[in-house]
Formats: sequence, C-alpha cells, structure tokens
Amino acid sequence: MKKIEAIVKPFKLDEVREALSEVGVTGLTVTEVKGFGRQKGHTELYRGAEYVVDFLPKVKIEAIVSESQVEQAVEAIIKAARTGKIGDGKIFVTTVEHVVRIRTGETNETAI
Repeated sequence: MKKIEAIVKPFKLDEVREALSEVGVTGLTVTEVKGFGRQKGHTELYRGAEYVVDFLPKVKIEAIVSESQVEQAVEAIIKAARTGKIGDGKIFVTTVEHVVRIRTGETNETAI
C-alpha cells in the first residue's frame, strides 16, 4: 500500500477528485493548507495598503492506494492539476505499513 499526498492549487481540486475517481481511487482526505515554494508569495493591495502574502492557499489531497494503482493515480493527478505555471504543486508517494478500518476492524488491503 502507498500513501499519495498531492499539494495542488485550490481551483484544481474538483478536477483532481474526478480524475482519481475515474482510475478507481475510492477515498480521499482533503485539507486546506498554506505554503510557498518557488512562487515566494506575492504582493496585494487592500484598502490602499500594500502587503506581502508569503503563504499561498493550497489544497492537500491524501489517498491510500494499492501498489497497482500508484502509477495511474499519480498520472491522473498530474494531468488534472497541471496548468503549466509555477505553483502547480507536488506529489509525494510513501509506503504505508498498516491500515485498520475502525468500524469493522478490517486491516491493510481490505481496509482501503
């Protein structure tokens, strides 16, 4: 089992969710996050005052998938989230040791 974490632009969330659903990913966790990388934030004007926004709003999508779904899921995220501009995000894939569904007690592959 693998955990896929994708940090993407907020307006791409629905497209990414649909793309993952099409490749068979059944469950997601979505968190609103803030961060910066190469974008380094930007300057905004509010009521005549200029201020710097260091951390930009992003969305973190987490999904646990079987080994056989990893490449399809990653490709689906890339295709759905890419705008071609700086700040499109990142994808992290890590190994998951153990999963337990609390309600039923199912473990590992049967729990996802």
